[in-house]
Amino acid sequence: MINMPSTTVVSPPIARRQETIHAIHGHRLADDYAWLREKTSPEVIEFLDQENAYTRAVMKPTEELQATLYKEMISHIKETDVSVPFRAGAWFYYSRTEQGAQYPIYCRKHGSLEASEEIMLDVNQLAVGESFMALGALTVSDDGYLLAYTTDTTGFRQYTLHMKDLRTGELLADQAQRVGSVVWTADNRTIFYSVEDEETKRQFQVFRHVVGRPQAEDVLVYEEADERFNVGVGRTRDKKYMVLESASHTTSEEQFLPADQPEGRWTVIEPRKENLEYTADHRDGLWYIRVNDTARTFRIVTAPVATPGRAHWRELMAHRDDVMLEDLELFQSFAVLEERFDGLPHLRILNFDPQGAFAGPSPQIAFPEPTYSAHPHVNREFVTDTFRYGYTSLVSPTSVYEYDVLTNQSTLLKELEVPGGFDRSFYRSERLFATAPDGTKIPVSLVYRKDKKGEGTNPLYIYGYGSYGYALPVGFNSNRLSLLDRGFVLAYAHIRGGGDMGKPWHDAGRLMNKMNTFTDFIAITEYLTAHGYGDPHRVAMEGGSAGGLLMGAVANLRPDLYRAVLSHVPFVDVMNTMLDPTLPLTIAEYEEWGDPNQPEAFEYMLKYSPYDNLERKEYPAMLVKTSLNDSQVMYWEPAKYVAKLRTLKMDDRLLLLETNMSAGHGGASGRYDYLKEIALDYAFLLQELGAA
Repeated sequence: MINMPSTTVVSPPIARRQETIHAIHGHRLADDYAWLREKTSPEVIEFLDQENAYTRAVMKPTEELQATLYKEMISHIKETDVSVPFRAGAWFYYSRTEQGAQYPIYCRKHGSLEASEEIMLDVNQLAVGESFMALGALTVSDDGYLLAYTTDTTGFRQYTLHMKDLRTGELLADQAQRVGSVVWTADNRTIFYSVEDEETKRQFQVFRHVVGRPQAEDVLVYEEADERFNVGVGRTRDKKYMVLESASHTTSEEQFLPADQPEGRWTVIEPRKENLEYTADHRDGLWYIRVNDTARTFRIVTAPVATPGRAHWRELMAHRDDVMLEDLELFQSFAVLEERFDGLPHLRILNFDPQGAFAGPSPQIAFPEPTYSAHPHVNREFVTDTFRYGYTSLVSPTSVYEYDVLTNQSTLLKELEVPGGFDRSFYRSERLFATAPDGTKIPVSLVYRKDKKGEGTNPLYIYGYGSYGYALPVGFNSNRLSLLDRGFVLAYAHIRGGGDMGKPWHDAGRLMNKMNTFTDFIAITEYLTAHGYGDPHRVAMEGGSAGGLLMGAVANLRPDLYRAVLSHVPFVDVMNTMLDPTLPLTIAEYEEWGDPNQPEAFEYMLKYSPYDNLERKEYPAMLVKTSLNDSQVMYWEPAKYVAKLRTLKMDDRLLLLETNMSAGHGGASGRYDYLKEIALDYAFLLQELGAA
């Protein structure tokens, strides 16, 4: 175990207190650290720099370990690699990476894979002179001549639209700011793009742009007035229609336009209705609509293009209470149904009869492991007899398969190569169920190295999220080998609030049910230690963003269960954030957390808000990480949380804050820089759990 320096040698920064009072519903909310919201204040930057310096000083004895971990992680990555090419029109598209290069290179070949390579976009070149570089949209016109793409150079997820002539390599003058989705129309010269509100970062407008014309001539075709809703634009797989979606967390509305009539009139499929969600795709004059009008688990209906509204819906597949219908992938002769039941994803093939109904047997693609992730891969062609999907598990590297709908056979196209001596037979995954306080069975996925698994002696790491109906993916990550090979048991908690068991699972962990998310996580921890999966004195937990809320709430509720906490960009200042409608995302988030301007919601949210429930007691060791340019969870939430906790915690365990001063919500953008961040995380875990 690493000997850490005494805090008498390296003292943590102590932020000054300046009380701010916010009174609502009879409560007096004191915020001593509200001043940390002043991003441009020299005092704020100085405080963050001091915290970074303290973290570096305290973690200095682990520098050799960090270097070792970094080398290990690099050794398991095929640095020079290429993705599986996919066909779109006359071209085959793929990306590749080169050893030593931080970012991918996007390429294509014309006509066949034997043709000469054309580099469309080298992100490494875009990143020259930038401390951060992220690519957003990347889309090519139907004729293959023009490329539209967006870039973010700060991490604030504020993207600039660019255009490139792929025939000449010329970067065109066309630009737009704060762009989200981008889609080409059939004329190969017109795009639709969405734009965000600069203050709330809500995608709220859609413009039409003709290549070569000044942005001032762009036509506003839609503006969303409801602040709960975001807009986006897309195109049906058969390329016949543009689709404009406006959606909140619980309600959606779509309208369409013929792709060859960019100046035409948009038609609404079904006007919005509170809590009605639907998505639509087109095939042979019919809209195929996935909708939750009869149940939270969704059904499928069809409607003619001329009369798309609910009065003309014809049920194609009824809802099933125990099966979540997550999506429908539509092709000319078949469809692929993405389902989730018993907490696992499933892919089912459905063939069409001449009338557009599903006919004959519906084979399900079989997956061999107890816990895994499976999802559609890139499928751009509408007229095809094959379907590509991705598969991965906690012990199986990411793979791409091609399924032949005529033979019902899958062919492996590529499995991610994991160099450095990886042997999957050394590892085992399991899927278990813990019992929550209300009797609900909560799934948990596990992985460990078989020859290092003891009975109640292993360091135990538990990861969770549990919000927005997001199903926690269970996939391979070669970085984790550094923990597994040192004897860690890794657990992934499929807690309520996520989408692991469908929409009802989400409903059971949001709004006035949010406490279930936290108690589910605690129940999983108790179950795993009681059943010998880990040493109860060597348990660590990790979560980020809304998962950081989970970390903060659980650390307040049961600090005795955990030795260490990794909290990334954590949403910990729930009350102050949700009471401020000027902040990005706040109003839209009412449908997830509740509106604290309503007394009942306020009382409930106040019970779990991590920042507001910090107490004078002992806490686990913590490494809290944030980024100065985070656009989703502002840097000041974790900064305030750490500043306040320093004055309350009654122990000498580490409390570290690290702020990336040139990144956003996802941390460093370059793949090597990101691995260095992970190396710090793992060094912290290893030294805290005595496994270095």
